[in-house]
Amino acid sequence: MIPTVAIVAPGSMGAGVAERLTGHNVKVLTSLAGRSAASAKRAAAAGMQAVDDRQLAEADFLVSIVPPGEALALAQRLAPVLAAANRKPVYVECNAISPPTLLKVAEAIKPTGCAFVGAGIIGPPPKPGSSNTRIYAAGPFARNFAVLNDYGLIVRVLDGPLTAASALKMSYAGITKGFTALGAAMMLAATRGGSAEALKAELAESQPELLGFLGRSVPGMYGKAYRWVAEMDEISGFVGDNYAENEMLTAAARFYERMAADQAGEKKEIAVMDQFLGKNT
Repeated sequence: MIPTVAIVAPGSMGAGVAERLTGHNVKVLTSLAGRSAASAKRAAAAGMQAVDDRQLAEADFLVSIVPPGEALALAQRLAPVLAAANRKPVYVECNAISPPTLLKVAEAIKPTGCAFVGAGIIGPPPKPGSSNTRIYAAGPFARNFAVLNDYGLIVRVLDGPLTAASALKMSYAGITKGFTALGAAMMLAATRGGSAEALKAELAESQPELLGFLGRSVPGMYGKAYRWVAEMDEISGFVGDNYAENEMLTAAARFYERMAADQAGEKKEIAVMDQFLGKNT
């Protein structure tokens, strides 16, 4: 029997995962409570069916894909309807949250009687025919969730504790988003110091792959910076307060906070980075 999957919410990633599933004849439910018209449009385009919370609980899998700062609140919101449901879905926590936060989400779901999977997504929202979006899953019920490999997803089950996939996501995102923040910060500093052209020339000569990475990741960050703030805070918590690098990752969170404000405002620093990368010439 083809499973039914509920995905909250229909953001870019949630809608991308949904489209992959609906393309394999999976019925995908979602919630549009508090969501924008753009979310409703994405949901419709992905073939998602908007339902109330009670109907979400009737799915075989309930997949949480929301901004990191909303993960626990969503679990707490859904817990009463999940507790009342006669047929329990597997709750799959897919957000970019640290192991301690994931355990708080698991604790919120535990009284409902639902099986729980700790998961993490690495890669962009799935596109038709692509294979560069992977969902890592951990915990006793991870193999139950892996049945969705038969319906277009790439689910990789990890050995280890319930938090194994969360730890992987934090580590991977700390590297990629941390490098992006550091590179962007130094591009801005070099511009302020009058050495932008020299820095770019040196990178092109001695670190062409790094310059290529920055050429892709920095412009790709502009519209996502607001979502990366909470994620970098989660990553700094994952590293731990007892380690100096915690402050480095916290600083990256504050950097993305500034970039989000710039994106929503005059885009002054964004224009500087575009100039460095040759994106506006």
